[in-house]
Amino acid sequence: METVSERPDPRIRSAGPGDAEEIARLLHDFNTEYEEPTPGPKFIAERVAELLGGGETKVLLAGDPPAGLAVLRFRRSLWSPGLECYLAELYVAPDRRGQGLGRALMDAVIDLARAEGADYIDLNTAVEDRAARSLYESLGFDNRGGHPDDPGAANLYYELEL
Repeated sequence: METVSERPDPRIRSAGPGDAEEIARLLHDFNTEYEEPTPGPKFIAERVAELLGGGETKVLLAGDPPAGLAVLRFRRSLWSPGLECYLAELYVAPDRRGQGLGRALMDAVIDLARAEGADYIDLNTAVEDRAARSLYESLGFDNRGGHPDDPGAANLYYELEL
């Protein structure tokens, strides 16, 4: 399944190093919401600014002020001349869910991955995150690892060929 945005969603924009504090706030909120450890917004902001400056990490922001984000990591592939694109994080603040920001972010992720020369996008998501799984599957991502009915599976591996 090929997904192409006919018109870029005006709610989505690429982040730069000047957005590090907003990105850090969202990532800190994400980890806090899901009871995952977080080193705190200050550390995250410093790290994000460094990673964005290196060029291999890209962040897309949704909303004004930002209420969602997608963090992408690009690397050269062993198996093809293109790049691999790893969706490291996708998050929309709870009060903004159900408004299409997640789908808009994912459409922009696919467009950006193609523009950067990626052959595919891969990601992991929690078995119990049915909303995320539904979104990824509706966009053509295939579950290539783990099974939702396996009580021992914590995460599922998804991939989308570009």
